Amino acid sequence: MDNFTLDLADEAATLAFGAVLAIAIQPSLTIYLHGDLGAGKTTLVRGLLHALGYVGKVKSPTYTLVECYEIAVKSTQPLNIYHFDLYRFHDDEEWEAAGFRDYFNANSVCLIEWPEKAQQCLPLPDLDIIFSIQEPGRTIKLIAHTPLGQQSISAIKAKS
Repeated sequence: MDNFTLDLADEAATLAFGAVLAIAIQPSLTIYLHGDLGAGKTTLVRGLLHALGYVGKVKSPTYTLVECYEIAVKSTQPLNIYHFDLYRFHDDEEWEAAGFRDYFNANSVCLIEWPEKAQQCLPLPDLDIIFSIQEPGRTIKLIAHTPLGQQSISAIKAKS
């Protein structure tokens, strides 16, 4: 599958890339976000959500594990964007008990920070986004694992 690497100079560039990623968003997409604390994962999600028209505050779901954002789209069914932060996740049973598996469906997009904490529970990602801190800024690498992920990278390349 395809991959794509991009340098992001600062927070503004990360937010702007979130807006580019918004162009590639489509229902049933699963994206893993990898990177150290402070690498820009939540900033990217904030840029994406704002580009999709969400006007509220976007916070890291570190303590709640997931935040849901309902986005109005042209179809009759709104798109649910689920932003997971699994940094504090420790128990696979918690995943099942919370019903998180149901969030991965044809009317949602799931963005997962720290996916390695729940690797046994998660579906295969369509797209991995790997953040590397470079002074100054960040480098991100996108890796497609499915045809849907490949379509996303193609749409991103066309806008970058």
